[in-house]
Amino acid sequence: MRKIIVAGIGPGSTDDMTAAVKEAIQTADVIVGYKFYFQFIRQLLSPSTECIDTGMKRERERAERAFELAEAGRDVVVISSGDAGIYGMASLMYEMRQERQSDVSITVLPGISAFQKAASLLGAPISHDFCVISLSDLMTPWELIERRITAAATADFVTAIYNPRSNERYWQLSRLKEIFLKEGRSKETPVGYVRQAGREGQTIKVTTLGELNPEDIDMLTIVIIGNSQTKKAPPCHPVGGYAMRHDFPHPVAMITPRGYYTQPTPPTEGLGGHIMTQSFRTILSELKHPDIPLDKKWLLLHAIHTTADFDMENILYTDDGAATKIYESIKSGRLKTIVTDVTMVTSGIRKAALARLGLEVKCYLGKGAAAPTLTRTQLGIRLAVEEHPDALFVFGNAPTALMELCDLMRHGKAHPQGIIAAPVGFVHVKESKHMVKSFTHVPKIIIEGRKGGSNIAATLCNAIMTLDDAEQLKPGRDL
Repeated sequence: MRKIIVAGIGPGSTDDMTAAVKEAIQTADVIVGYKFYFQFIRQLLSPSTECIDTGMKRERERAERAFELAEAGRDVVVISSGDAGIYGMASLMYEMRQERQSDVSITVLPGISAFQKAASLLGAPISHDFCVISLSDLMTPWELIERRITAAATADFVTAIYNPRSNERYWQLSRLKEIFLKEGRSKETPVGYVRQAGREGQTIKVTTLGELNPEDIDMLTIVIIGNSQTKKAPPCHPVGGYAMRHDFPHPVAMITPRGYYTQPTPPTEGLGGHIMTQSFRTILSELKHPDIPLDKKWLLLHAIHTTADFDMENILYTDDGAATKIYESIKSGRLKTIVTDVTMVTSGIRKAALARLGLEVKCYLGKGAAAPTLTRTQLGIRLAVEEHPDALFVFGNAPTALMELCDLMRHGKAHPQGIIAAPVGFVHVKESKHMVKSFTHVPKIIIEGRKGGSNIAATLCNAIMTLDDAEQLKPGRDL
């Protein structure tokens, strides 16, 4: 039977070739391949085997010669490095068979791909969903490659990069790095790269996305970029005969957790708290820009959890360390009172947290004689400032109340220890938030633009009162 075997010879070492590939090479009449690869199979060749090799970019010529030989009755093996079906000869052989309308049978024998070998040398970086992208634009338009890069970055895939850099293709890897960072991948994301994986002169390096230097990379290098869960860890040092192999050991390993150690433990905080914790983990995994200070991230997680609105990433404004400063005022006893603009905010603040921290929450809406030139919420804030000028003021409804507080601060009558500004609506809402932002000496948390609401204002207050749970990601206390 006339046949062609398309064999993936692995990354370069005979130790990384399958038994089926070795047997095919040893029994072939003719081996066809890129001349550079013959050095990796020379010890397997029979003295009678004919070898036909060509230079780079001669794939069609090699395929045509293979079909001519097979159609003449010879047993032909076409070799590709790595796996023949991954950027190798397999697809070309099938396409040419169809073009020629040839009756030659084709069998593909898989091999260890370069990215698999590199991954094994780096530890376990592709233990979860991953993709492989070639930066070669010889046969693929760069615009399409860039769309694929963006998709990989936004989908949080572990990403292996083939053909990362050459003398002519010197800028594409820098562009890939730029896209990954723009799409929210942290600068601290582990990145590993292996040059000459499985071959003489192999080198291994682990760095971060922020520190990745494209100048270190060439065409013989495979780059693997971790996802948001990938971490660096000390390697397991080999024992026995492995200790002398050239591919062991190296200083740092990359690990992308499969999830065995991140599965939820049986809930101890109650069902509601357990569900909330799982929700926070989901939100955290979907943040576009997770690399922000912990106290702001804690506020953001609460805001998104309450609204299911990831636009909060764009509109939640905080002064540097605002939540931490307000929390420290509470812990030190300097802050004893929370004033809200409306009772709906008061209702949403956790009563157990208030009792635990020795706080009281007050709303003055509806108190005092009505005034024709003031809204009811303005009057409430004016009365509140008379009794508690140094409270934490929380606004979830009324921009006029926030503007009233700004006026009282400007005249030295109010000295808040913090402000949560989340009024909602269409009239004076944006202006009120611009006003309060000008008071630089007061820690402020603001939902910018028209969005806001009593629920968001209350949840931001709850986030501050549980700030000491942020590092453990345990949001369910005081429920």
